[in-house]
Order: sequence, then C-alpha cells, then structure tokens
Amino acid sequence: MRGTIRAGELPSKVGQELEPSSWLEISQERVDRFADATDDHQFIHVDPERAARTPFGGTIAHGFLTLSLLPRLTAEKAPAIEGAVMGLNYGADKLRFMQPVRVGSRIRARQQYLEATEKRPGQWLLRMLVTVEIEHEAKPALVAETLAMFYVA
Repeated sequence: MRGTIRAGELPSKVGQELEPSSWLEISQERVDRFADATDDHQFIHVDPERAARTPFGGTIAHGFLTLSLLPRLTAEKAPAIEGAVMGLNYGADKLRFMQPVRVGSRIRARQQYLEATEKRPGQWLLRMLVTVEIEHEAKPALVAETLAMFYVA
C-alpha cells in the first residue's frame, strides 16, 4: 500500500489488511546485540553449542527482539498519514509469543486495521492487528494488537 492518506480516511480502512512486509533474516549477530542491549544473555539466545542440545536445535531470538522489530516491519507498508508531525508507539494489547524464531530464520509482518479513533482534533489512535510470520512455518512468531498515536497538523 504505502503512499499517503489523510487522517480522516483512517476509519474507512478498518478491517483492511495491508500488504505483508519484506522478509527480514534474524542473524546471530542481531540476537547477540539485543542480548547486550538488554543484559539478557540466556544461553538459548547466545550459546549456539549449548542451544543445539535443546528441543530448538539451536539459538532462538528473544521474544522481545521480535516485538522490538515491529516498527521496522510495519512501517514498510503502512501509508504515511498526510500532515502527521509525530507518531508514537502507544502500547500493545493481547500480545502473545506463539513460536520461537530460530536464528537464521526470516520473519515478516502482516497488519490489519482494527480501529481508528480521533481522540482530540488532530490526535488519532490507531489499533492494528499485527502477526509476525516465520518463513516456512505454519504458526506465527507473535500476534499482537498494537496501538499508535499520531498527531496531525
């Protein structure tokens, strides 16, 4: 989709699913950098030899790493809002980590408009259903209802 839409058009998009994002490979380097940034060095994420002896057969991404990639994944296909001066992550509802993402896997995001509400003049709350798929896997990595607040001049 991308392109640009007016904020007043957002309610008409409710129920619409956007084109999925491009695939993004989850590398061990990315996982290691996330572990360093969050001080979460659990072996299942950062020790390939030890992780190989688990049911996962190797290292997996942190669930919160996958979650933290949502802005990058969702922005790729979401239309820009005309006149938007700022957008903020406002939270997430019903977040579930459904399946671990193995290092070396590729993920992408699908998103659907659930709600668009003008809270005050020029202030829009957008609720999206986001599903992060893992390439060649039937079960998604995560499903969440995300919230974003946009301020339009």
